[in-house]
Amino acid sequence: MYDYLIVGAGLFGATFAYAMSKKRKKCLVIDKRNHIAGNVYTFEQDGITVHKYGAHIFHTGDDKIAGFMKEFSAFNRFTNSPLANYEGKLYNLPFNMNTFYAIWGVKTPEAARNILNAECAPYRKKEAKNLEDYALSLVGPTIYNMFIKGYTEKQWGRPPKDLPASIIKRIPLRFTFDNNYYFDNFQGIPVEGYTTIIDRMLSCSEVQLQVPFTYNLQKIAHTTIYTGPIDEYYNYQDGPLEYRGLVFKTETLTVPDYQGNAVVNYTSISPPFTRIIEHKHFMFGTQPKTIITKEYPHTWTVGEEPYYPVNDEKNNSLYKKYASIPNKNILFAGRLGSYRYYDMQDTIKAALTLASSFT
Repeated sequence: MYDYLIVGAGLFGATFAYAMSKKRKKCLVIDKRNHIAGNVYTFEQDGITVHKYGAHIFHTGDDKIAGFMKEFSAFNRFTNSPLANYEGKLYNLPFNMNTFYAIWGVKTPEAARNILNAECAPYRKKEAKNLEDYALSLVGPTIYNMFIKGYTEKQWGRPPKDLPASIIKRIPLRFTFDNNYYFDNFQGIPVEGYTTIIDRMLSCSEVQLQVPFTYNLQKIAHTTIYTGPIDEYYNYQDGPLEYRGLVFKTETLTVPDYQGNAVVNYTSISPPFTRIIEHKHFMFGTQPKTIITKEYPHTWTVGEEPYYPVNDEKNNSLYKKYASIPNKNILFAGRLGSYRYYDMQDTIKAALTLASSFT
């Protein structure tokens, strides 16, 4: 018998397995994929570390979480400073004085605030009933139409007025000329890649890949930690939860540099991809080739890999229905088990918190 069957060898499952192995618990970690590390999986090609499932930039303001991750790898000094490509012109993200200067020619925070307040005023007089209302009340029509409307429609597959305001949560506005996307005091990319971190976390556990979950497997462990989709576990008996899918199209180019930045978002409704990642720039690479990945959101269907939960009222209600089903000796966790979007720091903290609840 194992103490824990952990379904999913991604960041949550690996963190939990590591924490329990420190308590001398016997863990079996399974994953239906042919590799560990889940969506943070990285691999080497032409000397470049490639993020197979999109950019993963580690950041945290929690010193304990930062210290935990540094147990497994050194991190470089990468700072996330994405760009927005709107109709062929480039702008800085998050929205800051560089952005405002490029749009309106303003050079002071006061001038930028005055324009934004004037643009937002008509939209602050009414209740924000959807994402579009909420965004207009915060940034006004100019920034909304340039950077939010088209990108959001591509990302979620529906007009922003048909999405809940909670999906966007907040829109960062900075009245400085600082292009750093995060405020967190620790930020970077592991110099050996994320797969190495996960491999070290799993070193004291038994790992089996290309093993799909079956109910019979639960019999070999006292407790199951299930990080797959909760609706899939119950065979979609009350219907599937909604997700957005992603298609990653990766190319190797025989040029030393393609876009000069790690991440460029495409905020118009066309082209159909939301961003281009140039992987070498996460590691300050100088290789003679470069590798880029374009991300195409699409409508998810059962059987495909789910990426972003659609946390509207209907889906959240369905998730609560699944989560309330009595089920002994199994805990649903992680991004899919909890049906919520997690940053990496949130994933690690949740896994360590869960592990601390067991003796």
